[in-house]
Amino acid sequence: MEKFSFHRKNVFIIAEVGKNFIQTEEERPVAEYLENAKVLARAAKLAGADAVKFQTHTVEDEQLNINVISPHFKGADRYSWVTRNTNATPFDGFWKPLKTYCDEVGIIFFSTPMSRGAAQKLLLLDQPIWKVGSGDILDFVMLDYLVATKKPIIMSAGMSTLEELDMSIHFLKKRNAEIILLHCVSKYPCPPEELRLATIGFFQKRYPELTIGFSDHSIGIDSSLAAVALGAKVIEKHFSLRRDLYGADHKVSMTPSEMAELVAGIREFEKNPAVAEAYLAKDIVKKGMGTAEKVLQEDEAVFRPFFRKSLMAGRALPIGTVLRADDIYAMRPQQFAGGLPSEHYEAVLGKKLSRPLKKFDPITADVFVV
Repeated sequence: MEKFSFHRKNVFIIAEVGKNFIQTEEERPVAEYLENAKVLARAAKLAGADAVKFQTHTVEDEQLNINVISPHFKGADRYSWVTRNTNATPFDGFWKPLKTYCDEVGIIFFSTPMSRGAAQKLLLLDQPIWKVGSGDILDFVMLDYLVATKKPIIMSAGMSTLEELDMSIHFLKKRNAEIILLHCVSKYPCPPEELRLATIGFFQKRYPELTIGFSDHSIGIDSSLAAVALGAKVIEKHFSLRRDLYGADHKVSMTPSEMAELVAGIREFEKNPAVAEAYLAKDIVKKGMGTAEKVLQEDEAVFRPFFRKSLMAGRALPIGTVLRADDIYAMRPQQFAGGLPSEHYEAVLGKKLSRPLKKFDPITADVFVV
């Protein structure tokens, strides 16, 4: 099976299953979730995708037990939804056999860890590459763990400011990480005219040492094809059997026939660059170009309080504890967690506590010996 490489001639196409193996409001057996995931992996392979990607949760160090509901999915509060995903995907009963199945059918498997704990599980599967979702680009607790594995890191740039993106890339680059940066607008779905595709060129100029791609939340294939015409080397699209199934992401997903059409279009562009160039003249593409800059849109900003993270005690910590990485969790939702933002991780490492903390207590500036 082909291993991922930045030095490839063809665009790397990712079918983002995420959590789309969950398809009903009522909970189902793990065996059914696994079968759904296998069906989707095989459908992605038949459609021509290079990789199938999932999302891995460990509620323990990701989501505080606080009742909040994200604007993009009203079907469940976040703690219940993350808990359901954690319980639906045991390592031996789901992730391990799913990885084996993907190897057997010949499609690259990887999954987005939604916390350091999730990454620790996925490391056992030896997936070839990491993905960091838009909500986690400032989760330096997790990023520190990922970069230590020496595997390449794909990172989406949605719901962030340019300053935050620079901060995250600096954190990774000073640790010699290999980075692929995906332009992304965190709207579900995103109208094609709001995708600001010119940001791809802006990223190419600002970060010339990085591979630039596109994570597309629009419906249809036009915007992804346009991104390839603009030079995107990685395309990620949500993937489902149907858009009317229960769950957070089905509604923004491609079906297998649409994925096959997208793959065929991208491969045609690779063979005939003149066709790609002509595609940029389409009205739907021109309307979605925007300006060559990184902009945090208002409709994206609403997700930040729910998906950004705060620093929390990862265990009971007695007075005088000198904080190590394993003592710290980065957890959602930042708006209600009360701890320092997760990008303060480096600043608190090695500091001594002036008072004890219980597990899940917020780590704030006033808990340290001055």
